[in-house]
Amino acid sequence: MTVHESLTASDSHGETAVERQSVYVYEAPVRIWHWVNAFAIFTLALTGYFIGSPLPAVPGEASANFLMGYIRFTHFAAGQVLAVFLLLRIYWAFVGNVHARQIFYVPFWKGQYWKEWWHEVKWYTFLTSKPKKYVGHNPLAQFTMFLVFTLPLVFMVVTGFALYSEGAGRDSWEYALFGWVFSIFPNSQDLHTWHHLGMWVILLFVMVHIYVAVREDIMSRQSIISSMISGERMFKDRED
Repeated sequence: MTVHESLTASDSHGETAVERQSVYVYEAPVRIWHWVNAFAIFTLALTGYFIGSPLPAVPGEASANFLMGYIRFTHFAAGQVLAVFLLLRIYWAFVGNVHARQIFYVPFWKGQYWKEWWHEVKWYTFLTSKPKKYVGHNPLAQFTMFLVFTLPLVFMVVTGFALYSEGAGRDSWEYALFGWVFSIFPNSQDLHTWHHLGMWVILLFVMVHIYVAVREDIMSRQSIISSMISGERMFKDRED
């Protein structure tokens, strides 16, 4: 860790305290994944929207246009990028620092975690005026990231490859790995619908995520946005 001046901050479980003014939290692979992931999600959401709601018409002869083909190709390519980087991110959760694995689980068995979680609920709903400082994700952020981002992201990758396997054929590796999904959703239109709804879950999370990051940078006096660029979490003294 990079250490400068001292300030007390807790980890996301509320179990330990460290004396830091600046702490190196997010390693380079985590930061790279974050921004590649953001770009892939934006691309998938945009192209996925047009796949679900195609343009009513395109100019010229149909034989001279391949617009929807390009949109679908871009969607499939972005999905494969998302899947590869998700696998790499899962790998880094095992070999990276403790903060690299926070979004993959919730320590629901720890009473102290839920106490800190409730404090964060009150902080975000303006029921308390004193924020707590955390080295990594705070308990509510960890809870939300796991349930509303990590799990839906895995769901989108699995269902996306299952839908892709319909066109690739039953002899494709996509169907060999993901064809079992159709035993849960025998009607592929149902799978399309759930995949579409999953997109909106992630997009709603992204909007809230951006709002919370900006809010925390302003109100809690600890860096959030810049931490995913530099890797360092900066703490500032409260001016109470």
